[in-house]
Amino acid sequence: MIKLCVFDLDGTIANTLTTIAYYANNTLKYYGLPEIPEERYKRLVGDGAATLVHRMLSEVGCDDGEIFRKVYNKYVYDYDEDFMYLTSVYDGIVELLDRLKTVGVRSAVLTNKPEFTAKKVVDILVGDRIEMCLGNAEGRPKKPDPAGLFEILNRCGISGSECLYIGDTSTDMMTGNRGKCHTVGVLWGFRDRRELKENNAEFIIEKPSEILDIIENFNK
Repeated sequence: MIKLCVFDLDGTIANTLTTIAYYANNTLKYYGLPEIPEERYKRLVGDGAATLVHRMLSEVGCDDGEIFRKVYNKYVYDYDEDFMYLTSVYDGIVELLDRLKTVGVRSAVLTNKPEFTAKKVVDILVGDRIEMCLGNAEGRPKKPDPAGLFEILNRCGISGSECLYIGDTSTDMMTGNRGKCHTVGVLWGFRDRRELKENNAEFIIEKPSEILDIIENFNK
């Protein structure tokens, strides 16, 4: 029986690609570095801000310690100053979360986004429809390490077999599988079907409402 849905944030609940590209490219431009096409950020994101900045700098051929610290600090600061700029919730997510509440399935978020920003984004986009939001924070390893997922499961008193882990990247599928959860890959986010399939997504869906069908089949 499914009792809990744990969602990734960027590319799953929140459409943040344009926001990320905007702040990342503004930061690169500030330091005299070339900008990166927005579509390319779909392949650069997903593993936290520090990894994103390393990938950005590698992309433009300038990844050394000194410039990394400057770019990282400015990117994170500017993003948090106006974190909702150009960000929106994906169609169907709010309705899905409302329906999950109605059928008694709890909802949480696990993201590699800095936790202080992630909690604010979740609160604005979906409010108390999400019971718990864990992000990148000191002492908690980033996904695909399942530590954050285990923390959510333990707090909720729920086993992995009673949980759907829902995300849009290989990192998400690895996280869910390592947490012994049922993994659901979504196609409205940043990556494609091939990546999700190659990383052992148990289900691959095209729209949020399909999550309800998966739960219904488990909970018959």
